[in-house]
This record gives sequence, C-alpha cells and structure tokens, in this order.
Amino acid sequence: MARAKRPIFGHNFSTVFAFEVIRTLKKKSFWLAIIAFPLLIVAVFAVVFWSNQQASEADKDLASQRFSIGITDSSGVIPSDVVHTIGATSIATRAEGIEKVKSGKLDAFFYYPESLSKNKVEVYGQNVGIFQNSRYQSVAQTLLEQSAMVQTKPDVATILKGNVAYNSTTYREGEVYDPMAEMIVPGIFLVLLYVIIAIFGSQMLNATVEEKENRVMEIILTTIKSRTLIIGKIFAMLALILIQVVVIIGLILIAYLLLRGHLSLPDIDLSHLVFNWPRIIAAAALFMGSILLLSGLMVAIGAAVPTAKEAGQFFGVVITMIFVPLYAAPLFVTSPDSLAVTLLTFFPLTAPIPLLIRNAIGNLGSAETIIGVVMLFICAAIIFVIAARLFQTGAVEYSKKMSLKSLIRR
Repeated sequence: MARAKRPIFGHNFSTVFAFEVIRTLKKKSFWLAIIAFPLLIVAVFAVVFWSNQQASEADKDLASQRFSIGITDSSGVIPSDVVHTIGATSIATRAEGIEKVKSGKLDAFFYYPESLSKNKVEVYGQNVGIFQNSRYQSVAQTLLEQSAMVQTKPDVATILKGNVAYNSTTYREGEVYDPMAEMIVPGIFLVLLYVIIAIFGSQMLNATVEEKENRVMEIILTTIKSRTLIIGKIFAMLALILIQVVVIIGLILIAYLLLRGHLSLPDIDLSHLVFNWPRIIAAAALFMGSILLLSGLMVAIGAAVPTAKEAGQFFGVVITMIFVPLYAAPLFVTSPDSLAVTLLTFFPLTAPIPLLIRNAIGNLGSAETIIGVVMLFICAAIIFVIAARLFQTGAVEYSKKMSLKSLIRR
C-alpha cells in the first residue's frame, strides 16, 4: 500500500495557521492598531493644514499692517520712486534715523550701507512682539529685492528669482527614457519592507515569547512538532501583516478621496509610471525572501530569550543591521561594483536593503538578482530550522537565555 504523502510543513500546519490567524483577528487590539495608523496620518494632515491656515492668515494680517518707515540708502540701489511707493521717507543720516525710532517718531528705520557685499543692512524698529519683530527685516529685504529687479532685465530677474522652468528629456537606445519613473514601482517594495519591520517587527519578535512566559509551550510541543509550530506561526504572522497592510492602505485611500478637496491635497498622477515587469517581479521575489528571512530571525530571537523585555533588546540590533546599508546608499548608485557594496549586498543580515535599492535603480544584474533571491530563501529556511530548535529547547530552558554553546551542542 502506498504511503500517504507527507505535507511539507507538517500535518498540523493548517491547524496552527488557522488558530493563530483567527485568534488574532478576534482581538480588539488588532483592529484598533489598524484603525489607529490611518487616523494618525489624517490627524497629522489636519494639524499641518490648520497650521498652514493659521500661518497664512497671520501673514495676511502682517501684510495689511501699516507702519512708518525711514530709509537711508548709501548704496544707491533703491530708486526714489520705490521708496515713495511704500510710503517711506528718506532720512539724511543713519544717526538721525536711529534717533527717530528711539523717540517713537518712526516705527522702523532701514540703513543700506555703501557696500552691500561687505557690510550688513541695519534694521531698527519698535518692539511689537517676538513673533512680529521679524516684519521689519522682511520689508527691508523685499524692498531691496524689488529694487534690484526693477533695474534688471526681465530674463535676468527670472534667473535670479529661480523661476526658470526646465524640461529634461533622456534617451536610451533611441527612445525616450525616464529612469525615475521606472524606479517608483520597484521602490514601493523597499518602502513596504521598512513599514512592515517598523510597525510589525515587535509582533514578530513576541510571537513565541508569550507561550514561553506563560509556560504553555511544554503542553503545545507534546502534540505539535516544533518545526510545524514555528512555520505555522510565521506564515500566520505574514497573513495578518498582509491583512493589516491592505486595510491600512484602503483606509488611507478612502481618507485621501474624502479629504482631498478640504485639505488641498495634491492630485496623484499615475500616468507617468513605467512598469518594468522583470524588475518588478525581481523586487517582489526579493521582498518575499527578505520578509521570510527577517520574520524567521525575529521568531528565532524570541525563542532564544525568556521574556519579551529581553527580546526587545535584540530588536534594536536587528533594526540597526537593517538601517546600516542606508549610510552607504550613495555607493549603490555611484560604485555598484565596489567591494563594500558587494559585501553589503550578499551578507544575509544586510542584504535586503541593498538588493531592493540596486534593483530599483537598475544596476543589479540578472545573475546577482538570482543569487540574491536564492540566498535570501535558503537563509530563511536555515533560520526556520534554527528557530524551531531554539523553540523546542526553550521549552525546557524557559527561565534563561539560550547560549550559543548549548545550541551548537544540541
């Protein structure tokens, strides 16, 4: 009689997976965490919008306020008609202007020195409050800029204002090519990886610690193999993360559509995106390998330590390893073939970020992509095995950390 085919993850994998997912979905804290994130984003946008509105109204009030101004122009830059346009009066000497401000005859006095490149413009004014005293310098600067523009050709004035518009076109193999537009879609996987680790990293880390702290692990392992339990937990976590990400993105899109008109949010134009499918597929494969590797590593750390507090200490180390490659990000663009970039790209604990960045940029070769994907999945499988052994051993040594020596011996 033929032997039944053994499931790759164990007979109880679906049981563990379903139990973890359903148990978490029933928790109110799970849904509160999902709702809290988009609400926080909406709150931030609302605060920024309100602050901008208040600042705009304050600027309008400030602009509408009139105050007496005296000017002494030793530079000869400011034309007399500009002085009269703003209702200012010319003062013969610097000392006279300062004295009129002191005595209250003038609200403000501006002294423009003979050499504006060597000396500072001096601004004197009556105190009107710490936040409104800056209006004097703003008017003095605006007056100087307008005077310069009046005496300058329109094209030169446009250059000086920085208002020149540019239209750049690049070609590749005789066709118009926009590398930035091609980077956006693969780059989304990089952003998504950071968001998942930042928001859900602690959940991954504590996935096995709860059972150890409650000492439920010994009972669980009498009926379910440690490998099946670990893999079931990891894939359940990934499914829950996927649910959270989909719901959060959905809520953010709904909030964007509802509040776009009220908060003056910019329109999103997707027509300029370029879909380089080989690069996008590579990004998806690298992303999945990275998630499996990092989630397995988190679970392994949680299985090796007795409490959630100690697990949190190792979480900082993992985050550091993930962020370290960002300091070398310019090298990924300018020197992709350098030794430092190669080491960061193919060292498992730092590989996810360099691989995703270089793939998005377009300087990760086909062979390097294949090596990177295979390396991530193989390392993830190895970590799964180690995590299962740590989990099984931790059931006995639940009161202390697992030592490297004891792990190797077992």
